[in-house]
Amino acid sequence: MNRILIIEDDTDINNMMAETLEKAGYACTQAFSGTEGILWAEKEQFSLAILDLMLPGLNGEKLLPRLKEKQDIPVIVVSAKDSIDSKVELLTSGAEDYLTKPFDIQELIARVGVQIRRFAKGTKEESRVLSYRELKLNTDSYTASVREMPLELTRQEFKILELLLLHPGKVFSKQDIYDYAWDDIYLGEDKTINVHISNIRKKLKAVTDEEYIETVWGIGFRLR
Repeated sequence: MNRILIIEDDTDINNMMAETLEKAGYACTQAFSGTEGILWAEKEQFSLAILDLMLPGLNGEKLLPRLKEKQDIPVIVVSAKDSIDSKVELLTSGAEDYLTKPFDIQELIARVGVQIRRFAKGTKEESRVLSYRELKLNTDSYTASVREMPLELTRQEFKILELLLLHPGKVFSKQDIYDYAWDDIYLGEDKTINVHISNIRKKLKAVTDEEYIETVWGIGFRLR
């Protein structure tokens, strides 16, 4: 699921955008200041950001280049500033689109979809590398490494790590993991999942002292 970072200090507008985007099938993270926005960009991965300009803490003009440094994602600026100079400056500074307030929410949804599709099309030929701390997975070559040291993983072990790295911090049940890593029907295969998680931990332990997979008792597993 594509995740959108909304950086907008007006609570009503922020909530409206989040509610409508979520109904359209997106996951949203809401920030209400420039400082909060950059903090989210440092710890979560997003598909697109919606950025207001008049923000407390760190205004949108200053936040845009910093946001682009943190994540290579499209940014849609939403602002009451409607001068051509403002639009040109923001677009040349890295924004992919500019929408003037007040705006039609359905137009915003359409522009979000366009930018995500364009970005996906432009990057689909590139190797996709997922990373978390010093753990890296290349989903094109099916290779994995920690501190540049290779990990020899089975297909299921790789898919389990891929799922966890796609959603850092999210807890996945054993059924979630089985459904993602195996092309089969889950029949309460707890032992199978436990064995594979144990094997992954052993392989990680052979190259690093850091723990990467946390057991959330009674629920499942997540990155720690």
